Amino acid sequence: MTNTPHAMIELKNVRKTFGEFIAVEDLSFSVAEGEIVALLGRTGAGKSTVLNLVMGTLRVDSGSIRVADADPYHDFRALRGRIAVSFQTDRLLPWRTAVENAELGLLILGVKKAEARRRALDWLARVKLTGAEDKYVHELSGGMRQRVSLARALAVDPKIIFLDESFSQLDHVTAKTLRTDFLRIAKEYGKTCLFVTHRIADAIEIADRALILTKGARIALLETITEESRNDAGALTALHDRIAAAMGGADDDDEEDDREAATP
Repeated sequence: MTNTPHAMIELKNVRKTFGEFIAVEDLSFSVAEGEIVALLGRTGAGKSTVLNLVMGTLRVDSGSIRVADADPYHDFRALRGRIAVSFQTDRLLPWRTAVENAELGLLILGVKKAEARRRALDWLARVKLTGAEDKYVHELSGGMRQRVSLARALAVDPKIIFLDESFSQLDHVTAKTLRTDFLRIAKEYGKTCLFVTHRIADAIEIADRALILTKGARIALLETITEESRNDAGALTALHDRIAAAMGGADDDDEEDDREAATP
């Protein structure tokens, strides 16, 4: 008898409306411990609303959500230090250096200054920013700023990481490199990750599973992504095409990235 992995994130029959607009309708899915799951969808599919519900910044109208065995909205304080978020924009403070930004979450959690600095420097090295610790935000490239954002999120040693379009503002080469580095770190440290994206390349390269959402956050397709499918050109192309079809076609701006992602 095999043990079923513990669900770190679980949604059951979730519904969320804004006035008469139905953003999420009867959505159920789970994310197992150590799993990376992508929420894919075009603008208006409800994926950002789902992420905000899971992060606890919005309350469900009906249904239930559990994150690390807590209700993210009603038990938000119980999740302090157990979850972390990296957003589409880096949200760094321009008057702080890279290391000062990376240690900020730890300081907010009450970690002593010396320990926070040590851990921040350690994580900056792990995301390949050795030598940039004392640079200010304006001295960093877009990719470097996003790495600082990831280091800040990871430094608090969260059980769960949420990514909100974290690679979408970067050029293809930078985004691909950062996805690879994030995947390596997430798997090495057993992090559970739920990330929102509209780019098929993001899901194909790092997700264990992809949930393709359509209007009302309805699941149009659920795809398991394996290393075998990533390394087989025919299987990868077919996977890409299924996801694109479920999304209603990839956005024009992402077609080049998606074609490259479909090439091993």
